[in-house]
Amino acid sequence: MEGLEGTLAELRDTFKSGRTRSVAWRKSQLRGMIEFVQDNEERIFQALDQDVGKHPVEAYRDEVGVVAKSAKLSLSCVEKWMAPKKGDLPLVFFPASAQVMPEPFGVVLIMGSWNFPISLTLDPLIAAISAGNAVVLKPSELSPTCSSFLAENIPKYLDPKSIKVIEGGIDVCEQLLQQKWDKIFFTGSQRVGRIVMTAAAQHLTPVTLELGGKCPAIMDSSSNPTNMKVIAKRIAGAKWGSCSGQACIAIDYLLVEERFASDLIDLLAKTIKQFYGENPRESTSLCKIVNKNNFKRLLDLLKDPLVEASVAYGGSVDEEKMYIEPTILLNPPLDSQIMTEEIFGPLLPVITLDDIYESIDFISSRPKPLAIYAFTRDEKFKKQILSRTSSGSVTFNDTLLQFLCDSLPFGGVGQSGFGRYHGKYSFDTFSHEKAILQRGFFPELEPRYPPWNSFKLHFIKLAYAFNYIGLILLLLGLKK
Repeated sequence: MEGLEGTLAELRDTFKSGRTRSVAWRKSQLRGMIEFVQDNEERIFQALDQDVGKHPVEAYRDEVGVVAKSAKLSLSCVEKWMAPKKGDLPLVFFPASAQVMPEPFGVVLIMGSWNFPISLTLDPLIAAISAGNAVVLKPSELSPTCSSFLAENIPKYLDPKSIKVIEGGIDVCEQLLQQKWDKIFFTGSQRVGRIVMTAAAQHLTPVTLELGGKCPAIMDSSSNPTNMKVIAKRIAGAKWGSCSGQACIAIDYLLVEERFASDLIDLLAKTIKQFYGENPRESTSLCKIVNKNNFKRLLDLLKDPLVEASVAYGGSVDEEKMYIEPTILLNPPLDSQIMTEEIFGPLLPVITLDDIYESIDFISSRPKPLAIYAFTRDEKFKKQILSRTSSGSVTFNDTLLQFLCDSLPFGGVGQSGFGRYHGKYSFDTFSHEKAILQRGFFPELEPRYPPWNSFKLHFIKLAYAFNYIGLILLLLGLKK
């Protein structure tokens, strides 16, 4: 890419100058980010509507509000986060002191996603700025309006010598990945995540991969009818209310005991009508499928004859508008693509079990998901879920909230990704924690004659065993 080498050279020179390390620079950039979202809220809404059809309420909840909240938190905490922390030392090292000092990695690459093209691009940028890095930001080309908007406006609010926005498609991504970076942060699919990790390995570059997976929801039978209505609303909101299911933390499939499946599907159908009207196709609250490729992929999943036969609600499509109705499927084949690949769309398989405890083996026999949602009042069942499954997060009796909570780490495990961010965890992700140990020159042990050497060796071994050597040396007055 013409000019890429010069861009990276400028960023490296800027970072080497120390410009990005000061608390003043970090705070000024965070204030610029807050000003950016405040000044451009309506324009961001318009860009999101054009790219993915997001309603302003959804756009603020999942995009603008997330960025503003993250920037304000970082602004209020960055000075505390970047301060060295006292390290604990065993008495064996007395007299000595220790610190852990966070330092920025250097020049980092952030690759955003198309389904949340503002928040999942700018939230990591806020973290990289807070940690004192220089940044190349690569928005997703699949949300072109938002990408162009960021490229045009970010330089007006943030330091253009330290933060660059580079647009482009697959060819640009390939050229970026050929460069040597000090850190890569990627949000996207597992397929592209493997490409990113392979490229990073050539330079031993640390990476954070925020991927996805088939996030299950479990509905226990212990809920009363009133709770069931609440559960149906929360499931519907998590499946269709966040980018029409085109979200890594959306519910991918639902596990329920067979005897409750019919009632639950009826409640979900009523909730869909309540949320999106009798004709969801006309609703302005449902995002569109992002492009023709994803629409065709979802259509292929749905048109599998055995899958199509399992449709219990919905199933209509409009190729011209790239619309797929909120759809519920009852027991599609477990070996079908819809049950082996991440759906990333408005299709919800409901899988029935004889006993809800079987859900634990069902989940643990599959790749580790980014999130597990479980609706239950059974404390024993909760403990079983926590101890016998592995996932990026577990949320009981609600959905999606773990993503919005800055005090909790957000990230995957296994195929759903690795690394974590949000709040202080974001700062840590873009920082290297450098250990610093300082020691004085007293006391100093020095051999005086052979018998003392042998005694000293056994003495030190004993002292290490009890971790009191520093205190013992002081008491005995051993010194040079």
